[in-house]
Amino acid sequence: MRYFHLLLVLSWFLSIQSSYELQAAQTRVLSQLRKYLENPPSLETWEDYHGDFCNISPSARMSIKCEDNSVTELKIMGDKPVKVKEFNGLAIPNQTLSGSFSIDSFFTTLVRLTNLKVLSLVSLGIWGPLPDKIHRLSSLEILDLSSNFLYGTIPPKISTMVNLHALTINANYFNSTMPDWFDSLSNLQALSLNGNRLKGSFPSSLCKIKALTDISLSHNDLSGKLPDLSTLTGLHVLNLGDNHLDSELPLMPKSVVTILLSKNSFSGKIPKQFGELVLLQHLDLSSNHLGGIPPSPLFSLPNIRYMNLASNILSGSLSNKLTCGSKLGYVDISSNKLTGGLPSCLASTSDRRVVKNGGNCFQTRGSYCKQPSVKKFQALKLVGVVAIITGLVLILVLFVFGVFFCRKRCHLRKTSGRHAVPKRVRDNSAAGVSSELLASARFIAQAVKLGAQANPVCRVFSIEELKEATKDFDVSTYMGEGSIGKLYKGKLENGPYVAIRSLSLSKKCSIQNLKGRLDLLSKLHHPNLVCLLGHCIDSGGQDHSSTLKFHLVYEYIPNGNYRAHLSEFSPEKALKWSDRLAILIGVAKAVHFLHTGVIPGCFRNQLKTNNILLDEHNIPKLSDYGMSLIREEIEKLEATGESPISCQTTAMEDDVYNFGFILLESLVGTIASEKGEEYFLTEKASFGSQDGRRKIVDPIVLTTCSQESLSIVVSITTKCISPEPSCRPSFEDVLWNLQYAAQVQATADADQKSDSA
Repeated sequence: MRYFHLLLVLSWFLSIQSSYELQAAQTRVLSQLRKYLENPPSLETWEDYHGDFCNISPSARMSIKCEDNSVTELKIMGDKPVKVKEFNGLAIPNQTLSGSFSIDSFFTTLVRLTNLKVLSLVSLGIWGPLPDKIHRLSSLEILDLSSNFLYGTIPPKISTMVNLHALTINANYFNSTMPDWFDSLSNLQALSLNGNRLKGSFPSSLCKIKALTDISLSHNDLSGKLPDLSTLTGLHVLNLGDNHLDSELPLMPKSVVTILLSKNSFSGKIPKQFGELVLLQHLDLSSNHLGGIPPSPLFSLPNIRYMNLASNILSGSLSNKLTCGSKLGYVDISSNKLTGGLPSCLASTSDRRVVKNGGNCFQTRGSYCKQPSVKKFQALKLVGVVAIITGLVLILVLFVFGVFFCRKRCHLRKTSGRHAVPKRVRDNSAAGVSSELLASARFIAQAVKLGAQANPVCRVFSIEELKEATKDFDVSTYMGEGSIGKLYKGKLENGPYVAIRSLSLSKKCSIQNLKGRLDLLSKLHHPNLVCLLGHCIDSGGQDHSSTLKFHLVYEYIPNGNYRAHLSEFSPEKALKWSDRLAILIGVAKAVHFLHTGVIPGCFRNQLKTNNILLDEHNIPKLSDYGMSLIREEIEKLEATGESPISCQTTAMEDDVYNFGFILLESLVGTIASEKGEEYFLTEKASFGSQDGRRKIVDPIVLTTCSQESLSIVVSITTKCISPEPSCRPSFEDVLWNLQYAAQVQATADADQKSDSA
């Protein structure tokens, strides 16, 4: 019995020692991997943990998870987007690891983490052919090696990694034939090989994997036939854009939500079966060779939101009984050969639906759909030549005349300058100034500093001008409720369209103070701010009521608000990720200017997607900014002794918090603003993995973004919506991160274009 107890103690001691040695071995592996990766900034925190890597706090760029003293999850994101330079005809990575890096040694070390289930090594500059030994990570469920410089062949032994659920190797340089051994990966749910140089045909072995939900093989060199995909009963996303596939369109599974097949060479008619895909939301078949008439039921699918059939050879007449689904927000049938009349639901563009139909022959009787005769063409050519010659002669004459005129004018200035009399400046100062005016003196003084020399004070409109502009504030000009008051669209006499905000004020309000604040707002000129043009105070004539009408006149921005351009709410605009980033950067610049570009800073700026307006070039303009200054005067806060700009720190953090929801809405759609903080807290964990993001991020974002760019924005969004105000970043940090994300995205887009060139 004594020996038995001794054996138990000895075995217990050996198990502790074995566990310790295992942990030590894992630690050595991680330390060695960091050296191979040449100490990227995302791993700087490892220096503070002496062997205890499992307790490192995760970040957007690095996370480690452990079970039973073994690493089961390793995620590292670097900052080395792939750029390529040519040297003696050979493509050399410009932002990769150094020439001493050995990919074989790196993976020899890596595969010693035998219990890894999740491995993500993104934008780390890893270069070389991917070693076959990666299959030794037999427990892997998620593998992501995107945005590196891996080339050659995708190792065939990956086919033995039967536990894989997601295989993502986007934006690399694999240039071999597309492998066709995927059917051995029976648990595979998502395959993403976008932005490589893979050749050959679509792998038919994928059709045997029942678990598949996502297939993304865009921006490659695939050609040939696309097989029947109806057997993939769980498929949600099919993204094969920018290839050379040239078959007829196959049957699709009824589960599909997104079909992206643009920029291929598909021919034949759009199958009638497409009109039975009741879950379909996004369909892009543009830039192919599809003919015939699109199936009428396609337009009335219950969930269809975005449909792009442009640049094909569709012909014939659409049924005049064709109906559109209630969620269909964007339809592009331009650049085809369609004739006849447009169905009523496609006849015009509205706030609910945008329709593009140019380049067809709808109800055309002129020469647009007819080829011009040779004689007409020659006549037009002759007219063009004559016009060019005449224009050049006219430009020469104007130039000579201009030189003569300028010399004459300069001579007159010199002679008249000797007798110039200085202008008399009117002194508007007064010995006595009201206490109310002094209370707002800082606003008026700042208004002067902001450009009184170059810009007039806020223009005063008459009520007659505004009534004429709005047809006496007719209901047809009403645009809705703003953050304060009602909004009307007006047309000034011999002038531009304007937006007019109308509200009621108590006659007890200090009009002088209010004018001082308006002068400040009218001086806030920034490319991304809606300009305040002027105001009008309507006292109502002989009306002795206790209120008066107050109108603010703004420039009119024609292209709607940003919320209407987000795909979940109105997918017709279909803003790509790069477009959304450009809009967000513009708004962030405007808010940063409001916070730091004026004294006192302008806070609590009604930041929400409804208040971001887009002009005809999709340049964002923030509206409703500075309304806190107006509201404070209306509510008479000065009566309580509170400063109009008190609590600036909290106000600034409030703007950051609200901008965080604009970022969130840009990522996932309008549900973010509808449910607010509750939604964010519920779904916050989903942003941590690619599988989670697939479930909640807008499909248009997922199919047009690079993972690195997306991760940067997810990280700054999470910080902005932090419940603790002190943890929220400054707007300068927000702007920097957005600009960095845009730079990363631009690099990824350029690489994809160069790959497909």
